[in-house]
Amino acid sequence: MNHKSGYRVNPARVFQLNSGAHRKGPVIYWMSRDQRAGDNWALLYAAQLAQETGSLPVVAYALTEKYPGANARHYGFMLRGLAGVEKKLMAKGIPFRLLTGNPPGAVARLAHVVSASAVVTDFDPLRIKKEWKKELLRQISIPLYEVDAHNIVPCRAASGKQEFGAYTLRPKIRKLLEEFMDEFPDLPLFGKRGNDNPESAQENYGPGRPADGKEELNGGSRLPGEIFIPAEDGRSMDWHRIIPGFLNKTDTSVKEIETIVPGEDAAMDAFGSFMQERLPAYGDHRNDPNAGAVSGMSAYLHFGQISAQRMALEILKNFPKNPSGDSFLEELIVRKELSDNLCHYNDHYDSFEGFPEWARKTLDSHRKDEREYLYDREQFELADTHDPLWNAAQAEMVNTGKMHGYMRMYWAKKILEWTPSPEEALATAIYLNDKYELDGRDPNGYTGCAWSIGGMHDRAWGERPVFGKIRYMNDRGARRKFNTDLYINNFQL
Repeated sequence: MNHKSGYRVNPARVFQLNSGAHRKGPVIYWMSRDQRAGDNWALLYAAQLAQETGSLPVVAYALTEKYPGANARHYGFMLRGLAGVEKKLMAKGIPFRLLTGNPPGAVARLAHVVSASAVVTDFDPLRIKKEWKKELLRQISIPLYEVDAHNIVPCRAASGKQEFGAYTLRPKIRKLLEEFMDEFPDLPLFGKRGNDNPESAQENYGPGRPADGKEELNGGSRLPGEIFIPAEDGRSMDWHRIIPGFLNKTDTSVKEIETIVPGEDAAMDAFGSFMQERLPAYGDHRNDPNAGAVSGMSAYLHFGQISAQRMALEILKNFPKNPSGDSFLEELIVRKELSDNLCHYNDHYDSFEGFPEWARKTLDSHRKDEREYLYDREQFELADTHDPLWNAAQAEMVNTGKMHGYMRMYWAKKILEWTPSPEEALATAIYLNDKYELDGRDPNGYTGCAWSIGGMHDRAWGERPVFGKIRYMNDRGARRKFNTDLYINNFQL
């Protein structure tokens, strides 16, 4: 192995979740939120620890077909991306293992089988991921490190509390940007041939081959439920068989989106196209759903197939002091990291209890207001309302796996207006968003719903029926901003 280390991950990105002691053995990187081999501080930290102890990093992804809100649309995009991750890791001599079942249990079993020295995983502010980590901690005695590879300024470093809004978080992030906006080092090479042979990871640590005198990392010590269907070479995995086999175990009623190609390479290509073709118009036209000025990068960011820091570095290099570039960086850094801040520090980020006090009071005072229209969840899901603009937004999401940002706000606020209670409105918005959006089940989605329905990160506005002092939106305002008839004609169920 090549043990030469020429970098160190900023320790402020790393948070040790227990007091476990190191021992000799491989370092497991439990890949979860950040599904990429390149530009990944968590993977780089696992490699750093492995180099320091003369061992090997092992990347594991733990699949569960029961992740809340996920279906074949999400799993298909994710698995096709992971196929590319395996190939890139093999080129660096790093084994990749695809585990199934209860994720923390699967990772704990792997740690036992390979006599791991430590586990490194991704920072994730969502409740389910925190619960998984707590469960893993009950099953291992080795160190568990959490590395924030998703945010440019790590969430804990940016702030130690829930922020009131972008205006309070922005100066804190700006103060720390220079410290964390560093260029990524290359992922170190492990194994004998690495980049010369993308199969070297499985060849050196494949079926029947021990790693550092420990039990086998691939093959002979296969874990219960672990997926390894070999390709013809016997080393890499046959994803053409693995993916449909797994998808058949999930909810297949929501179809995959074939127009968005998943994976690290596709993400970089898509971002390059955005910078060249649409970024110049972003500042002036990003709120027009017909203008085609948005980035289209939300799915890639959600699955961690591209690094937000890589995107920011490229913007700053190619569009320095550019108004459109600055507008995009505001969304990419401040607004996105504000969502992580909310979900990390507010345990009720997806419920009425998590709304600001003023918003709860004003919504409570208007609970009994008469609603001109009332729809149940099924009617919303079928885009069966009286409003063709709202129906078009729902159809865009169902058919394309995404919805323009301006329309997401309008869409959620109308759900509040047309349901019996704010609790039901929030639950319906989250259900639909998580089911159909490729970037659903994400802090940005929960924060967007909380902003639209519960005044999160907003201020009190003029009082009106149903909404109280929550910001109001209607189709007349939309018509003043863009050609709503064109948008409606473009989308229908």
